[in-house]
Amino acid sequence: MPIAIKDLDKVKICIDRGGTFCDVIAMSETKGNHLVKLLSVDPSNYEDAPREGVRRVLEWFTGTQIPRSEPIGLDPIEYLRMGTTVATNALLERKGERCALLITKGFKDGLEIGTQTRPFLFQLAIKKPDVLYSKVVEIDERIALDWPGLKGDPKITDVGELVAGPSGAPMRVLKSIDVQEVRADLQELYEEGYRSIAIVLVHSYLYPDHEKQVEALAKEVGFPHISVSSDLQPMINLVSRGSSATADAYLTPEVRRYLDGFASGFKGGLEDSSCRVSFMQSDGALCDYRAFSGLKAILSGPAGGVVGYARTCFDASDGSPVVGFDMGGTSTDVSRYGGKYEHVFETTTAGVTIQTPQLDINTVAAGGGSILTYRNGLFVVGPESAGAHPGPSCYRKGGPLTVTDANLFLGRLHIDSFPKIFGPTEDQPLDYVIVQQKFEALTERINKENNSSLTAAEVACGFINVANSSMARPIRALTEQRGFATSAHNLASFGGAGAQHACALAALLGMHTVLIHKYSSVLSAYGMALADLAIDLTEPCQVKYSQNTLPSLLERFDRIKARAHDQLVAQGVHEKDIVYECYLNMKYHGSDTKLMIVQPKDGDYSSAFIAQHKREFAFVLDAPIEVEDIRVRGIGLGEDADKHAVSTYVEELNSLAYIPVGKNAHFATNNVYFEEVGKFAPVPLYKLDTLQQGTTIKGPAIILDATQTILIHPQNTARILKEHVYIDVGLGPKKKLSTDIVDPIQLSIFGHRFMGIAEQMGRALQKTAVSLQIKERLDFSCAIFGPDGALVANAPNVPVHLGSMQYAVTFQAELHKGALRPGDILVSNHPKAGGTHLPDITVIQPVFENGEIVFWVASRGHHSDIGGLLGNSMHPDSTENWQEGAAIISCFLVRDGVFNEVEIVDIFMQTGKIDPTVKATRGLDKNLSDLKAQCAACAVGSTQIHTLFEEYGKQVVQHYMAAIRSNAELAVRDFFKGRAGEPLIAEDYMDDGTIIKLRIDIDPEQGSARFDFTGTSCESLTNLNAPVAVTQSALIYSLRTLIGTDMPLNSGVLAPVELIVPPDTILSPSLDAAVSSGNTETSQRVVDTVFKAFEACAASQGCMNTFHSDYLDMSYGETICGGAGAGPTWVGQSAVHVNMTNTRIGDVEVAEKRFPLLVREFSIRRGSGGKGMNSGGDGVHREYELRADMQSSIVGERRVNQPYGMHGGLPGERGATYLVRKSVNGPGFRKVKLRPSAFTKISAGDRMIVHTPGGGGYGALADEEGNSRPAKRAKVNVVPAAMIQHPKLVSRANGSLADYAATQESCD
Repeated sequence: MPIAIKDLDKVKICIDRGGTFCDVIAMSETKGNHLVKLLSVDPSNYEDAPREGVRRVLEWFTGTQIPRSEPIGLDPIEYLRMGTTVATNALLERKGERCALLITKGFKDGLEIGTQTRPFLFQLAIKKPDVLYSKVVEIDERIALDWPGLKGDPKITDVGELVAGPSGAPMRVLKSIDVQEVRADLQELYEEGYRSIAIVLVHSYLYPDHEKQVEALAKEVGFPHISVSSDLQPMINLVSRGSSATADAYLTPEVRRYLDGFASGFKGGLEDSSCRVSFMQSDGALCDYRAFSGLKAILSGPAGGVVGYARTCFDASDGSPVVGFDMGGTSTDVSRYGGKYEHVFETTTAGVTIQTPQLDINTVAAGGGSILTYRNGLFVVGPESAGAHPGPSCYRKGGPLTVTDANLFLGRLHIDSFPKIFGPTEDQPLDYVIVQQKFEALTERINKENNSSLTAAEVACGFINVANSSMARPIRALTEQRGFATSAHNLASFGGAGAQHACALAALLGMHTVLIHKYSSVLSAYGMALADLAIDLTEPCQVKYSQNTLPSLLERFDRIKARAHDQLVAQGVHEKDIVYECYLNMKYHGSDTKLMIVQPKDGDYSSAFIAQHKREFAFVLDAPIEVEDIRVRGIGLGEDADKHAVSTYVEELNSLAYIPVGKNAHFATNNVYFEEVGKFAPVPLYKLDTLQQGTTIKGPAIILDATQTILIHPQNTARILKEHVYIDVGLGPKKKLSTDIVDPIQLSIFGHRFMGIAEQMGRALQKTAVSLQIKERLDFSCAIFGPDGALVANAPNVPVHLGSMQYAVTFQAELHKGALRPGDILVSNHPKAGGTHLPDITVIQPVFENGEIVFWVASRGHHSDIGGLLGNSMHPDSTENWQEGAAIISCFLVRDGVFNEVEIVDIFMQTGKIDPTVKATRGLDKNLSDLKAQCAACAVGSTQIHTLFEEYGKQVVQHYMAAIRSNAELAVRDFFKGRAGEPLIAEDYMDDGTIIKLRIDIDPEQGSARFDFTGTSCESLTNLNAPVAVTQSALIYSLRTLIGTDMPLNSGVLAPVELIVPPDTILSPSLDAAVSSGNTETSQRVVDTVFKAFEACAASQGCMNTFHSDYLDMSYGETICGGAGAGPTWVGQSAVHVNMTNTRIGDVEVAEKRFPLLVREFSIRRGSGGKGMNSGGDGVHREYELRADMQSSIVGERRVNQPYGMHGGLPGERGATYLVRKSVNGPGFRKVKLRPSAFTKISAGDRMIVHTPGGGGYGALADEEGNSRPAKRAKVNVVPAAMIQHPKLVSRANGSLADYAATQESCD
């Protein structure tokens, strides 16, 4: 008989539909809370998991059986809130709506090219994600920013009708919409069956009128879904905004279909019910189901988890910030909460850029299903995952060893507490025996290779430690890059696997407290009960912030608030429950680093911006502050917000009685291995729901609830609170390590720590630098070196810096041997002293311990202006070293705590006194500021090394420093041992006829090789000469790429290599030689020659196509992508940067805002890749129109010699550069071809067109009759990298850390 319900009592239901499980939590005033966990996909039992969850909840709530075949009544439900992976899955599986893209003429390939970067730096078989649209229509229209007062013919500089958009910024209409033409294009799309379109026009974020015209026409034609980029997120960046619009057009119809299907299972659908149905968005706010869109649904589930821990684990009375640690099966999400949600506005998910507010959640490729491998002498965890099928070894489906298996083997999972659902028949328990056998076999192999005596338990525990170490790195970065101490945070653990690792991870990070909420295993669902409904609106703004402009900004706030108010009320929010957060997106004039500043209590946005800038970046500028965007977040406070917000656990701790756990409180024991104990020992197991409030449990112990296992280490103490398990981590001493042996587990961990130091140095430099080149393009490298100056760890952001910095360090070490003191910092950039080219300035600091140098740290940054020929340090016509700017062989930058500004300024300014054609730097202040930032980076490195010494002792740290080099050496020797045979011989040419010759002799027994460049042409009277350090960097890059697997990048890479570079050649020029383009162009040719010798692949474009323009005191430069070479198992990628560079291209809207030019076209040169069994990638067409009288240059190669094909594949097409200028002696324009590297004066309206080379093809294609079929060829010894499938990009949450990493990898 049904249970009677109070008249007004209704149930509240929250659902998180994840990839594997669907979690449901129901809350009732009379019946309490109820949890349901079911499979997200189980078609043999139910059609839709969330609807099935609702049915089961209502059966519990009403006591009435509800047949699955009948629609469900919503009357007993007060509200239904849901997070779903529908949009994410459609994006991952590419199963969204067929859609078309309408974009400004000239940019049909713009979204396909994207940023031009490759996803993985060391990659032969480059694979970029597919675009979401099926067809592109170009709209012949053009808007440009107004640049008043430009030098040149006013008929050209002032062309176009002057208009203003919503931001007030003056714009020029260069070409209006042709209504009839657009209507015809739209009608044709509709007749072809398209029903969803994305409209993306250049500068629509400032002037949306043209997009609105196209939208109106599309509505007339009858398109049911239209995604307008300026409506979705009116922020600068055509590629990001365009990708977001296509994602919305692709996903939203799919989401709507799902919602229609979901609604069909309820009586009367969802429209007529009093039950409020809402969905969680990526920004952590709810929205009415009718307003739910694909673009805002990507992080629907994870966002609920952030809201959950933010509201339950942050205690405002204490104020300790919290790091969220959500460890699942395939990956782990980390985030931070310090009292306010932290948002990012641009992320990349499944290869698609999403420009919309999202919580700053960062996914790490380490989860319970991460595969454990022993490779190249290192313990490796992930990024590959066993997934649900076959799953871990213990699932009885033949899966590999995983993190879950390691926990099971160590006794940290209780087999009897798991349901018997495993094996082919899904009725068996977890399989301990197979896991034991696999760990014992792996241990035997490891011991044999290392002559060690590890136990299987030590190996399994080692993998756990490596996994924890890999997860600790992004958490350190997430906190420290924002200026917060990691150790000052609490760790909130949730997700199925998190509680097994949380205490060890917290100890590793120096955190003192772990908080685990009682609903932590379903916290994403629970978070939805605590969430608010919100509307986030942004408008562009282009004003300088001042007391004069503030009133107009406040007026715009009021107008945006009114829009937010109307939208919230339309979704059922009461007016009394609405609050607003007002933000200004602010930056310094001349900088692109923006900070979103929430309205301060005193209303002084300027002071708030300066304070936050100083905290995050450690400096402020004497420059005007500008407002880029105005943002209002209207929030409809939920009725549960105050009731559920937990902010009293600190008070509870202080008042709670201390109750020791009873001797018989445990229900079982398990033999568990802890590293701290060094053996298996019986550990009590407790059920959480049997422990009374106040119970204290000292480790070791295991606490279980229905869905998770909480591991309490020996030094931990757990207290049971009303809503939480509170764990005092009890930080103890580190395990003492021996220097007699190399423990492969510790070797893997030290590899993470050494690289972590280099990365933290990089973040410090990026934070404190002021120049665009370093701060925003991240064109720098940081590294640590041993006492001999040999490289230990180099964060791999700039390929040409990979090995070259160590030669700068060893030069200084030898030059100043015995004369250095603690605190000394040196600076150098000269090729003689290990430099690559003069703009790359290296700052070097010795690290002292007890009076001796124990390490070196160094940071190298690209200074965009150091003077040079006509003020350009990379002028195409430079032929002598003195024409390329300030040159420093060695100088004390800091001595006795004093920054040596006088001498440094003198060095920079002396450049302008050498010759009238050579100018000194125009940005001395930026040079000095960036040098100080490089000093700050070195200080961070020094401090971190001393911290390592404190943790482990100097001898241990240096022992593993040497061991990590040996590990890299081992990987290279193993590669050479598999390459026995005749000498490898190759040659390639620069466009001026200079030859680069290479002979490689491999000793397969020793695993060593001689790389001999004898026969290479002599030094060139150009700037294509490359110092030896460049060749060494190119060789390190080539070897790492050919080997194909992850390995340390240090001096050990070249230990098995004898490098012969004859002096006075283009690869070892005299000290007088100009070298600026050797760093960019010749380095590419060296890599092509190495790859040719190994027959690894056809040639890629082999150049960087460096475009540069100067106008008054402004300059603009970028490198341009081309075609990648094909290989035995892949087709060459089109329009991508290759080998020694990976820079991002300037987005058209950003470029045109920074500099008076127009990007008229950016497209792929279809068919320019060499034909073959596998064809080479295509180059691109990039066309600039210069809007004022100025000077421009191009530095390029492969304009004469084509990129070679391999094994019968045809070469790629040559590149070319053209100048289109007005004819002097008649009407019209002349199109003239420029030299491969050329400098020219430009008149307003002139155009420079750059055609970049295609990549070579691989394998012959046609027979005598012309039929396409592969031709027979001799067997090729394929390099390992050609057979490796690169892991898919982590798909889910790529917040601020991923943005940093992506930018870091995109530097040349």
